[in-house]
Amino acid sequence: MPKFYLTTPIYYPSGKFHIGTAYTTTLADTIKKYKQARGYDVYLLTGMDEHGQKIQQVAEKEGKTPQEHVDLMAEEAKKLWKLMEIDYDDFIRTTQPRHEKVVEEIFDRLMEQGDIYLSEYEGWYCMPCETYFTETQLVDGKCPECGREVKKMKEESYFFNMKKYANRLIEFYNQNPNFILPESRKNELFNNFLKPGLEDLCVSRTSFDWGVKVRKDPKHVVYVWLDALTNYITALGYLSEDDTLLKKYWPADLHLVGKDIIRFHGLYWPIFLMALGLPLPKQIYAHGFIMMKDGKMSKSKGNVIYPEPLIERYGLDAFKYFILREMSYSQDGTFTPEAFVERFNFDLCNDLGNLLNRTIGMINKYFGGEIKEYNQNVSSLDKEVENFSNGVIHEVEGCFDTYHISQAISETWNLVSRTNKYIDETMPWVLYKEEKLEELQSTMYHLVENLRRIAILISPYMVHTSKKMLDQLNIPNELRTWDSLSKYDQIKNLKVTDKPEVLFARLDQEQEIEIIKTMMK
Repeated sequence: MPKFYLTTPIYYPSGKFHIGTAYTTTLADTIKKYKQARGYDVYLLTGMDEHGQKIQQVAEKEGKTPQEHVDLMAEEAKKLWKLMEIDYDDFIRTTQPRHEKVVEEIFDRLMEQGDIYLSEYEGWYCMPCETYFTETQLVDGKCPECGREVKKMKEESYFFNMKKYANRLIEFYNQNPNFILPESRKNELFNNFLKPGLEDLCVSRTSFDWGVKVRKDPKHVVYVWLDALTNYITALGYLSEDDTLLKKYWPADLHLVGKDIIRFHGLYWPIFLMALGLPLPKQIYAHGFIMMKDGKMSKSKGNVIYPEPLIERYGLDAFKYFILREMSYSQDGTFTPEAFVERFNFDLCNDLGNLLNRTIGMINKYFGGEIKEYNQNVSSLDKEVENFSNGVIHEVEGCFDTYHISQAISETWNLVSRTNKYIDETMPWVLYKEEKLEELQSTMYHLVENLRRIAILISPYMVHTSKKMLDQLNIPNELRTWDSLSKYDQIKNLKVTDKPEVLFARLDQEQEIEIIKTMMK
């Protein structure tokens, strides 16, 4: 069985997780479910990045210790992933001994082999990004990443000798053109950082103490990025007594990250791995942001939307469908209440839900709920629909394999639309009236077969809807697998339910838009 190791970034728990964090995790979970359906042994890692000055300050404001704050946030995160039915295999926390001990050891090793040296750092520091910038990197005197104020800081620090590995990394980029996806992100890194020459990286801090201590110089704590990035190997048992998972799954097949942290994953992480003598991950995909109409989500703007109220009111499948569909590959997506309600009513209720109900209703009306076996003498229109369906499956698989998930959903809905159009073209009510029962039987067969395929294609991100569709059509288990998509003539003597359930109930558009607006904070 082929292996697939997949990771989300470990999330920074300075506040409650909004739909941006939920998107990344949903994307990872969807890829996992797809890969499993294709026969892969998938290992999904997620977790929390719990150290750093910002955490220390947030905890102080709340009257808690940093550990109390992150413990609470970890429980909230796990509660959210449970609500979202995220099928992760491990939840790594950087405050766990299994991680901290290994980070100490890694720092020691890198010092001993001359990759880390002691010096003094003076530069502009952005607290939210936990990152230093030079004067020339600032944009209008502010952080180039988040646009916030920066502070001039000077302190004794340990540095990692990035220059030592820069040429090796350039060579790796050239030999592995698909290492960073999309290509535009790779080009940004190459042109803005690698080509001009990498600066050595500050890897310790002395101005706060909430972090992993440098073993040989404990007034220093390991700076967040060297600490955080190593989670991808500490979680697998790197430098521990049991490194079975490391031997089995490393190197990672895919790191999923937001575009704001691609610099750390695309430059620093590969160089750390080179210094440790470990293989580099196979691919890193940096996706865009979920934006609001008036820009980024911000509590000060009152435009932050959280997953919980949306899921509780509209269902998990509708929530996942929306955020995955709206986020095109490599682009930012936009969340608006209007778009959410429109997708729900038109895509899910009208297009998909009505297609299932109409089909089941016609089969019950015309044939007592029964579908016989495939008719070899199909019409040219039936054959065209079969070929269209086969083409969609091919396109969807290609999209999933290259992480174009929004496009995979769009292709699937092309099949939904084509199947709805097929009803209008064949006019089953006319075939019944004219007693063309063989043609009518073939039409019903093709409707059921397309619905079966649609249900399987949506199963990685709409688990409950998929099962409801397959259950109502009474599809046998062996025809619910991804492998069975290649078969169009296997259904025999099937009896659909005589009491179809509504998949998605139509929403009152104006009312629901206002309700969603009240959810935004």
